[in-house]
Amino acid sequence: MAGNTRDAGADSASAQPPGSPSHAVRELETRKPNAHLGVRNHAAADPQHGRDPEQLGFRGVGARADRAGPRGRPRRLPEAPRRRRELPGRAGGCGRRGRGREAVRGRAVSAEARLVELGIALPDVAAPAGAYVPAVIHGDLVYTAGQLPFVDGALPAQGKVGDGHGLVPAADAAEYARRSALNALAAVKSVLGSLDRVTGVVKVTGFVASDPSFTGQPGVINGASNVLGEIFGEAGRHARSAVGVAVLPLDSPVEVELVVSFA
Repeated sequence: MAGNTRDAGADSASAQPPGSPSHAVRELETRKPNAHLGVRNHAAADPQHGRDPEQLGFRGVGARADRAGPRGRPRRLPEAPRRRRELPGRAGGCGRRGRGREAVRGRAVSAEARLVELGIALPDVAAPAGAYVPAVIHGDLVYTAGQLPFVDGALPAQGKVGDGHGLVPAADAAEYARRSALNALAAVKSVLGSLDRVTGVVKVTGFVASDPSFTGQPGVINGASNVLGEIFGEAGRHARSAVGVAVLPLDSPVEVELVVSFA
């Protein structure tokens, strides 16, 4: 009799119409155990992929407690796609570093290698003619002292630049400006150890001892600017001043100083 009574009760409960209290209890008992969490128990083969629609229910998060990941760890799903972290100096996930010698502001070949290609040997650092040093570092910048166009410790020419008799021709003065720039680079290398550390030429200041009628100072200092471009490429582009003066130390026709950035 007890068995018949239980069967009748079960039949009676199953026969209740939808919406009745007994029907609601039966539905909760038969519902999947994780349904109220928004997790489906019959997921795709790889539910570890974020936002898998076969794994996630209405809440958008879930984890399979009945299936372990590697080494027994439970599998987890992120609530939202993870952002790709970009490292400093990177753009769009493409790294600047990680190559042999990267382009710095457009330079594809290292400065030291470029000197070899150009057949340029930097001179020794000129001995200071006063109470100063050839170059100093401040932050990420190197400032050089004004450099004269010494060749083996002597000036190749003296006097003012101009077009008349007894004056230094502008074309020659441009070569002296080039030499002065190379002397300045030697000073830079003396404090950095290698010109490959230079990331840019920031400022060039050139002084030209000028005859009163001479106004071609920019063309003279082009001698310095051009060689910096040959060595550093795009990184050699710089701001500049070309100043005419009455006289320079030791009666030099030109003097050049640099400010460069480095890393």
